[in-house]
Amino acid sequence: MRLTYPTSIRIVRVPCTGKVDIAHLLRAIEKGADGVYVVGCKEGECHYKKGNFRARKRVEQAKKILSSIGADEGRVEMYNLSSSDGPLFVKYAVEMDAQIRKLGPNPLKKNRRAA
Repeated sequence: MRLTYPTSIRIVRVPCTGKVDIAHLLRAIEKGADGVYVVGCKEGECHYKKGNFRARKRVEQAKKILSSIGADEGRVEMYNLSSSDGPLFVKYAVEMDAQIRKLGPNPLKKNRRAA
């Protein structure tokens, strides 16, 4: 079975989503990404015990920061799934792509070009 997801998605692999820092999420937006989403293990099934819970907390913090500066917090999301669930990964990728397209281009990208 060959699964395809939107070509706009760029995958950055990490050993555990617990290694994704809030700075990584915000830096991606600052550098011009229209959105960022983290896909981690199902809750309670993390190989590193609590990595996905740390990631979820950091995603929520990033959402609050984006909201406080007037950017849409929907540009950052977190999903949980099993590593063997390819069709669900594709579903989340399509959902996130549609959400970002609905929000439009990253407004920080425009401000960055002007600076």
